[in-house]
Amino acid sequence: MRAAVYAGSFDPITNGHIDILVRCSSMFDKIVVAVVHNVHKKCTFTLEERTEHIRESLSGLDNVEIVSYSGLITDLMRERGIGTIIRGLRSITDFEYESQLCFFNKHLLPQSDTIFIMADYRYSYVSSTGVKEAAILGGDISELVPDVVARGLAAKHEEMKARGLI
Repeated sequence: MRAAVYAGSFDPITNGHIDILVRCSSMFDKIVVAVVHNVHKKCTFTLEERTEHIRESLSGLDNVEIVSYSGLITDLMRERGIGTIIRGLRSITDFEYESQLCFFNKHLLPQSDTIFIMADYRYSYVSSTGVKEAAILGGDISELVPDVVARGLAAKHEEMKARGLI
């Protein structure tokens, strides 16, 4: 079975992430979306919320499994017998960072390979950070994220307003 892992914090998942998953779903029998708990990031959404957003957004893809994960992605790959990592690229700046990550993962799991998928031009400027900032300040992000995420960010915006944070 051809399997791959697509890992990230997905805080939140964007239409760019989804586009990459949809395009890769035809290349692999199974894709494990690993929602990573990153101790160095302060997330807007909980791990459970992010997992549910992804689950709802990808309900039409039968060959996708969503898991929460904390630790090295290469350990997850080893546990599951997965040899391929999917990474999305928006620009040459992403390539610099992602290539270093690729080589580090190759060091940790020599039999692994990373495939890079270029973002669709419609999402080449979209980042989770940018989406969150725009949403919290009242910007229209409806074309950049799935509906479930837009609703979640609107609720976070209202919560922040109620608490006097914005």
